[in-house]
Amino acid sequence: MSTELSANSNKVNKIKKNARLEARVTQEQKQLMERAAFWRGQNLTEFMVSVLAEASMQIIKDHELIELTDRDRQAFANALLNPPTPSDRAYADAKWYEQMMNK
Repeated sequence: MSTELSANSNKVNKIKKNARLEARVTQEQKQLMERAAFWRGQNLTEFMVSVLAEASMQIIKDHELIELTDRDRQAFANALLNPPTPSDRAYADAKWYEQMMNK
């Protein structure tokens, strides 16, 4: 293990972990998780935390990240570069907003 990697591992271990998670699982589930943790070179706790963090990030990404097709990107860029002329209603709304903000 390199010195740099070892130093980073020590920093992670020094972070105060004061939140706790608990879960009830079947014996079969626990054995399955222990086996997977073994193949990752982790103990069960490290494995559970890393897998939950990875899954959490993926779920958040799936729900918060907007992925556009090439056609969508082109339409978006075109709208930014060549915006349509505001409608009379848009001008009226902007004027109303300005009046509200200046009160």
